[in-house]
Amino acid sequence: MGKLALAAKITHVPSMYLSEIDGPRKGSRQDAIDGHVEIGRRCRELGVDTIVVFDTHWLVNANYHINCAPHWKGLYTSNELPHFISNMTFEFSGNPVLGQAMARVANDMGVETLAHDATTLNPEYGTLVPMRYMNADQHFKVVSVSALCMAHYLNDSARLGWAIRRAIEDEYDGTVAVLASGSLSHRFAQNGLAPEFGFKIWSPFLEALDRDVIRMWQAGDWKTFCGMLPEYAAKGHGEGFMHDTAMLLGALGWSDYDGHAEIVTPYFGASGTGQINAIFPVTPQTGAAIPRAQASSAEGYTAISSRL
Repeated sequence: MGKLALAAKITHVPSMYLSEIDGPRKGSRQDAIDGHVEIGRRCRELGVDTIVVFDTHWLVNANYHINCAPHWKGLYTSNELPHFISNMTFEFSGNPVLGQAMARVANDMGVETLAHDATTLNPEYGTLVPMRYMNADQHFKVVSVSALCMAHYLNDSARLGWAIRRAIEDEYDGTVAVLASGSLSHRFAQNGLAPEFGFKIWSPFLEALDRDVIRMWQAGDWKTFCGMLPEYAAKGHGEGFMHDTAMLLGALGWSDYDGHAEIVTPYFGASGTGQINAIFPVTPQTGAAIPRAQASSAEGYTAISSRL
């Protein structure tokens, strides 16, 4: 019925908002903003009606959660970085029908998920920042998915991604894009060093690791990347433990995915973290490679927690 038309891994650095404001950072993130505008343009070109965002700033401690309220409007100040994002306006519509379908299919696949349409919960800035540049005219409906998952397995996040694709293609009458909103390495500069690292990566090791990963994405070496993802998430200080990336790859077919990433905004440093805008072409998949759901056991949880 429906179509997954576009998938991407995107930045949401709050310095993009500072880049709009008069001052020393004005214009400094225009390349990242331009990348978001280009992804929005391609979504329009492909007939996308809804953007689903895997948001690594939405922290959850149990279950997966989908914010699919009919509409959001307000002012946002970041509790994490209030000197970067303060009183940022936002407004766009949600898609309760798609959000409920996503949760229903995920639960049918054994991934416990709750959809929230009658809620006062607003999206976090992992959703708000990209929508500011991709969706300023409120052209797209938006669904936000929790991806800062504190007690979750990456396998289950991959299965959630596949369930979302199945909901889109089997139960939804429309065209959808999915965005993994989070960084590559995410080791912030130590307190007091943030200005010095405003445009740099925290360490040569993390930069080399990120650049190797990008080469894998461009070469389509998904078996290697999916195999190393848990360790990359741990040793690379992955944002949100890289659950957004597991969801994205799950939607694309996991290690069976055969696309090659297109870099829209080249890799860049921000306050020590590694950032990118990259489009992952959507290709036909069966979902055969999607990893099994993890067994619920204290021993298994401890093991994966030690890695993440």
